[in-house]
Amino acid sequence: MVELGLYEKISNPSSNYGLRIRKSDAPQGGFEWFHFTFKTFKPGSIMHRKDLVDILKQSIPSSCTIHFNKRLTEYENQSPGSLVLHFADGSTSITDVLVGADGIHSSVRKTLFETMGPDTVDPSKTRHYSDPSWTGTLVYRSVFPAEKLSKLDPSNVALKDFIIFCGKGKHIVSYPVSQGTQINVVASASDEQKAGTPFEGHWVSDVSLEEVEEAYQDFEPDAKRLLNCFEKPSRWALHVVNELPLFACDRVALIGDAAHAMTPYFGAGAGQAIEDAFVLGRLLSHPLTTLNNVPVALKAYQDVRLPFTQFVARESDRTGKMYNFCAPGYYDGTDRGNEREEMEILKEKIIDQWGWESEGEGGAVAQWVKAEKQLQEGSYNGGCENGAS
Repeated sequence: MVELGLYEKISNPSSNYGLRIRKSDAPQGGFEWFHFTFKTFKPGSIMHRKDLVDILKQSIPSSCTIHFNKRLTEYENQSPGSLVLHFADGSTSITDVLVGADGIHSSVRKTLFETMGPDTVDPSKTRHYSDPSWTGTLVYRSVFPAEKLSKLDPSNVALKDFIIFCGKGKHIVSYPVSQGTQINVVASASDEQKAGTPFEGHWVSDVSLEEVEEAYQDFEPDAKRLLNCFEKPSRWALHVVNELPLFACDRVALIGDAAHAMTPYFGAGAGQAIEDAFVLGRLLSHPLTTLNNVPVALKAYQDVRLPFTQFVARESDRTGKMYNFCAPGYYDGTDRGNEREEMEILKEKIIDQWGWESEGEGGAVAQWVKAEKQLQEGSYNGGCENGAS
């Protein structure tokens, strides 16, 4: 946001970017396991995502034309350098460059991998790359007025802080939004045995409050009262995009969830999408980028963003398993006489996990500098190259 000149428009940057983690699978009462403050993050904001989107929309140049209610179904190469876009309403359009920011169900990703030659991608893995994969996790979500919880339980730990209530196979994340007037809750329940299997039914559906409360009946009172405040609860079957061998081919690129839809345990998915757009946008608008060398710019984008976003996705998944006491080699929720020592080891590992941003070696700005250098030195021989090349 600083580089984009938008940071000052973010209301009330938060000075508290700490995290309180509790062991909560105890009906009679859990306890605060540990608390730590993020050391690598710059001050953030507790604004609602919608408010951030509104700020970004205000910054769109008037020269840009936006078409709403258009859903891409597929694209095709009409001639060298020309792409025909097909939309669900039957209309078509022609473009020189296509950036697929169309989410986890991306039609761009699907078409990209289904039309690749066997010399680029193993045909037996086409569906592995094009189709999302269920993690075996169900997520219950709700946003409600903080006043509702305050009236029910004035001393509830979730009223002011970023809290994670941990238990075996499940956990609840809660934090204030909209300057503390609302509370956002994301409650996850996982079945490791179902990871990678097809999910039967609607990915997103409305559910009863009773279903939510039943899933966490063995949790501490503060967590139960938090869930009791849910309004219009929804259940999401958590899917991700499997690691892709490439994010770009010729004049087509993938960004955001279309490229790397990930688990939410770092709260990093939207941020990584913004960083994708930051790097790719600067490359495409660079004075050295012409229609002829667009593939060079897209390859430079891929080479800096693919490895980092996939690292974040892997570590996010690993961190979620730690919250659920399901991470191999660490405390699994069972007291074998040395529970305190095992929990201390897991605590230190979780804190270490939250240092993931430092792995970016300067973040998106440093990645942009690296990508620009590659653009300046780059050449294009046609075809597609995977992220490991």
